Amino acid sequence: MFFNSTTNYQTKLAVLTFLGICAVIATVLIFQHGFGYIPCKLCLGQREPYYVAIPLSFIAAVSAWRVWPACLTRGLLAVCGILMLYALFLGVQHSGVEWAWWEGPTDCGAVEGVGVTDASDLMAQLTFHKPPSCNEAAGRFLGLSFAGWNVIVSAILAAIAFKGAISKKK
Repeated sequence: MFFNSTTNYQTKLAVLTFLGICAVIATVLIFQHGFGYIPCKLCLGQREPYYVAIPLSFIAAVSAWRVWPACLTRGLLAVCGILMLYALFLGVQHSGVEWAWWEGPTDCGAVEGVGVTDASDLMAQLTFHKPPSCNEAAGRFLGLSFAGWNVIVSAILAAIAFKGAISKKK
């Protein structure tokens, strides 16, 4: 299956995987830097599979487009699918912490990237920046937190990547 030649279908799915992964990272960065949502430790951890998958999905898209060896395109798409399943797992883990189904990390809640330069400025910074907490959702949209939406988006992206990896469609 991994050695079946790639088609225009794999190219489309590889590009869709790449664009979807980039869209997720762009969205979280906009929420962080544009709207002031400071990510907690678990939020930052959920981004790591995406950061690894961005260059891999780009290479998969180029590989499919340039008709490089099919095993390269399909293998990279499979790896991206696995990374998205890992992101899904991390999203479920974080959602469970938010819903108090299980305990989160004890070191969650430190303010990162606030820019505190001395102790006298700490109180002013803490009143402006709410320290993130792993067990409290920063917000909910249609009943789901960012972590909950990550579960859904990761599942969709994993399905797309795996479909491109194993599809025989011409």
